[in-house]
Amino acid sequence: MDAGTLTESLRYGSERAYSEDDLGKFGFGLKSASTSQCRRVTVASRRGLQRARIEARCLDLDHIARTNRWEAIVVEPSDRPAHLTEPLKAAPGTVVLWENLDRVLDYKDPYGTWAHRRMLSAAQEVEEHLGMVFHRFLAGEAPGRRLKLRVNGQDVAPWDPFCRDEKATDAHPETNITLATVGGTGIVRIRPYVLPERQEFSSTNAWQRASGPLKWNRQQGFYVYRANRLVQWGGWSRIRTVDEHTKLARVALDFAPNLDHAFGINISKASVRLPGELRDALEPIISRVAAAANRRYRTTRQRTGATPPRPSPTASAGPSSDSTPRAPETHSDSGTPPRSSAGATPTKPPGGDGFDSPQPKGPAALADLRPALEAAAAHAGRADALTDIVRALREKNPEIAHELGW
Repeated sequence: MDAGTLTESLRYGSERAYSEDDLGKFGFGLKSASTSQCRRVTVASRRGLQRARIEARCLDLDHIARTNRWEAIVVEPSDRPAHLTEPLKAAPGTVVLWENLDRVLDYKDPYGTWAHRRMLSAAQEVEEHLGMVFHRFLAGEAPGRRLKLRVNGQDVAPWDPFCRDEKATDAHPETNITLATVGGTGIVRIRPYVLPERQEFSSTNAWQRASGPLKWNRQQGFYVYRANRLVQWGGWSRIRTVDEHTKLARVALDFAPNLDHAFGINISKASVRLPGELRDALEPIISRVAAAANRRYRTTRQRTGATPPRPSPTASAGPSSDSTPRAPETHSDSGTPPRSSAGATPTKPPGGDGFDSPQPKGPAALADLRPALEAAAAHAGRADALTDIVRALREKNPEIAHELGW
């Protein structure tokens, strides 16, 4: 970006023209995503390969509070830290720097051991989230240049929800549905997949990775893409319920930004609402793929002699809402770590991930247990022992470890 464009990028409500395949829409993403996590965001940008000049602007909430002026501060070269400009010396691009993060950690001592571990855990969650939401860009499937993202210096790997590199994955025929709206007519592309059962995967690691951030049962359902960016992952949007026997069914649904109004896309692009006309057309398609997933689940287990999961009143999560079922976070325009969703998160069915571990009962949720265990270990002087236990829990039962925030 040049100087003028960079300044406008930090203005709330700035107006600009968007092309058909642009991920942005409202002009709020960079600002709202950043200030929802930190009090100071600095953006540096170099426009072209032949132009070495780097422009930098800063939005500082403390400065705004002191001066009562909502302005983007010009950051002079002498005030720019090396890690802001270093990536731009070799090639054009943009760097976004967050400072004074006041929302990520809730520890009194942000430099303590537990805060450090929680930060590492959060970094892992961010990496998984980015690898899922932008997997088409990371894999080079989306138009334009291939995207590369790094978290803590490590390249983010794309996560393909449909396991297309597995030989046993069944790809069902593609269906194109024409949707007429007040904003015009657009095409919605539907591509169903039935994934392999655990025994059919090429490796145990591949099966575990395919389970996704929400694990098997809650990852079944629709994967809705707007301009190749994933905006919903899992859940059947009230067309059917989440069920253990259909956990292998995943359906890609693509639409272009010209259908934003029909799908109820808002500023955060954190959820979608399936238009009524589309729901009617989807029902027979979903019935077929669910039946195929059910057959594969039962047939494979009968052939291998696998023991089905224990019956439980939570085995069916009930009708999912039109909001995306996801971890207790939502994502923003720039792909930042998600925050709380307004929709209810379905109860995780036991046994859906193959570990078959019982869930804690009583008023305390898993999220409440982690700080209690950490505090108890610290009080007893056994923090090292807890570290070993956490390591073993990650290996033996990674889903429970993830739920606990480890």
